[in-house]
Amino acid sequence: MKRTLILTSALVAIAAGAQAQEKQVNLLSWGGAYGNSHVEAYAKPFEAKTGIKVSVADADNPATPIKAQVEAGNVSTDVASVEYADAVRLCDEGLLEEIDASILLPTADGTAASDDFIDGAVTECFVGTDVYSMVLAYDDSKYADAKPSGAADFFDLEKFPGKRTMRKGAKFNLEFALMADGVPADQVYETLATPEGVDRAFAKLDSIKDSVIWWEAGAQPPQLLADGEVSMAFAFNGRIFNAAQGEGKPFKIVWDGQIYEMEGWVIPKGAPNLESAKEFVAFSTAPEQQARAAEFISYGPPRKSAAALVGNIEGTDVPMGPNLPTFAENMEGALGSNLDFWVDHDAELNERFNAWLAS
Repeated sequence: MKRTLILTSALVAIAAGAQAQEKQVNLLSWGGAYGNSHVEAYAKPFEAKTGIKVSVADADNPATPIKAQVEAGNVSTDVASVEYADAVRLCDEGLLEEIDASILLPTADGTAASDDFIDGAVTECFVGTDVYSMVLAYDDSKYADAKPSGAADFFDLEKFPGKRTMRKGAKFNLEFALMADGVPADQVYETLATPEGVDRAFAKLDSIKDSVIWWEAGAQPPQLLADGEVSMAFAFNGRIFNAAQGEGKPFKIVWDGQIYEMEGWVIPKGAPNLESAKEFVAFSTAPEQQARAAEFISYGPPRKSAAALVGNIEGTDVPMGPNLPTFAENMEGALGSNLDFWVDHDAELNERFNAWLAS
């Protein structure tokens, strides 16, 4: 009898321990101002409402450790923030849990989430959290007279001298190079789908190759601008905005030629706290939470109803709306990243990019 009681107590303790372990979410984000928006708009309110602890870790690109964790059979992450194309690729490889759209919260008036998200924001394994963009940014103090106004100016070393910084990779850079070379935004992917178009993009990049410092982490471009190592950057709009607004840096964003895309949540296959992960995804993608996140960093919410809920820049009386990539005036001359194109061509074009970089 005593032995039975001991065994029963042990089983209860194990069950209680397992239940306690489920009541947490291990979140993998990107760090910096973007990661802070996840903490303030998602993690802290979620903890306050549910009592479920959210532990946040950072990576330069969370898709990379997610893939490694699942393939090694040692998954420690429950929810990760990734770019759309990476989400599709990881899902196709069977490395992600499916996310049933029915768990997503409706709007205040009862509109289903599936009718509230913009096209493409909810897929089999992905739920969009924000619309961000890559933009031309510059240090206003470096240019007293003429100011950069578009992609062509980024590549004009004679009129606008100085070092540039660009993300180390093919995506975004090839499109930006073609626009700088005169290809209209609505013809960029048609051009890039041909060998001649790819050659043209690399030829344009080659014209400034010796003047480029390549960045890998989103926090690097504003730091390079602040340190005076570069005078122009092709970078995430939110990082530049945060440095200008939050730190008073003399940085300006040129919206013409912006390339916008979505990021969002995925759940790695074998996530240790699956049910809590789903609860977190549902909570954090509600319109109110997406609008709140946009007040911390200038990325647009992918839920239609959230746009009207976005208030002022956190800690100020300045409206955030005009600083979002999705603001109507900022969309003039914008290019939407062709997500299907990059799912199909990412590997081959990055292989060529790396070979070009090493040559």
